[in-house]
Amino acid sequence: MADVLRSLNLLEMLKESIEKNNISDIKDAVEDMLISRINIAVAGDRSAEKAAFINSLRGLGQEDEEAARVPSSAAPEELAVFLNPKHPDFRLWDLPSIPNDSHFEAEDYIQRYKVMRYNAIVLTFTESPSENSVALWRELRFLQNYKVYFVLLASIKETEKTLETKKKASLEGLKAEGVPLPKVFLVNPSALDELDFQMFLEAMRGDLPEIRAHALILALPAFSISLVNQKKDAFKALVWAAASLSGGVSAIPVPFVASMLDATVAVRILSKAQISLCLDDDSLLRMARQRGLDPSRLKALRSCALSIEVSKSEVKRRLAEAEKETSTAKGRLVELAMPRQARSVSRSFTVMLQALNAAIDDMGADAEKVIAMVTERQ
Repeated sequence: MADVLRSLNLLEMLKESIEKNNISDIKDAVEDMLISRINIAVAGDRSAEKAAFINSLRGLGQEDEEAARVPSSAAPEELAVFLNPKHPDFRLWDLPSIPNDSHFEAEDYIQRYKVMRYNAIVLTFTESPSENSVALWRELRFLQNYKVYFVLLASIKETEKTLETKKKASLEGLKAEGVPLPKVFLVNPSALDELDFQMFLEAMRGDLPEIRAHALILALPAFSISLVNQKKDAFKALVWAAASLSGGVSAIPVPFVASMLDATVAVRILSKAQISLCLDDDSLLRMARQRGLDPSRLKALRSCALSIEVSKSEVKRRLAEAEKETSTAKGRLVELAMPRQARSVSRSFTVMLQALNAAIDDMGADAEKVIAMVTERQ
């Protein structure tokens, strides 16, 4: 329900922009979500667990060429940035280890590494949060940056009982350091579908602005059915925005609006969906290699043509089918979801909304089948 509400919040924001004729805001929202621009800083010792965490957030394994390595290729006091090969505007910044010496100045660290510029800051550890990491948290809170999170990274050989003991001790330590209502998220850096990662993700989504929260969801690899559903909700909000522009809701001529009349933007959205849902060949090959599966088995699960290839001909075919349905009762009901000004030019809106939402559902169903096979193998 929380996922639906966040999408509704975004839709309300977009509808308000249309009511005020702020088409440029809608255009910016569409572009932002398609680009998925977000910057997350990961601070903590440069351990194997931290490298695995950075790789998992990008859908990579240690064997991949673009993977973070241990030891790090960056000098101890240098930043390292890791791009997502499928979403290059999703950047993970590996911040240098927080020194343990008594001369550490949190303010200097924040200024040196420009910590305030990131959308979120993750403070990682494998044993317990250090006094200086708490000092950094405290300084960031003083600067009114509330998107700071303590993440306990699990080691491969640790038992669930050991991890829970560590988490409890970490919470008690944070309380002793004066952190009010502390939260520690226990994360398996090599398996994000386990432990507390979903709660960690929900906390970040709740703190981030709507557009950034959706950008984060779209850029993460599809590792669970829950995340697939969140991605579908995010894409449907994007489709609504694109369809609104396609419907020509503004009397002011805008080049971007004119381009929406073509299938090009629909292709762009669905291409993004294919990659976000990890249905493209490269993603399936990587997933199969990581899980020890035959890639052909994963590829065979794709029943939707758009899951295999997003071609303009297939998109046009779907748009043409939706065009035939606009005179039905279903089409008239969809029209009621539109802003008041758009109803007189509702056909383009309705066609794009129906065609792309149906495509997102079909691709999402394929992604769920892939995840079911992959998780069954674990």
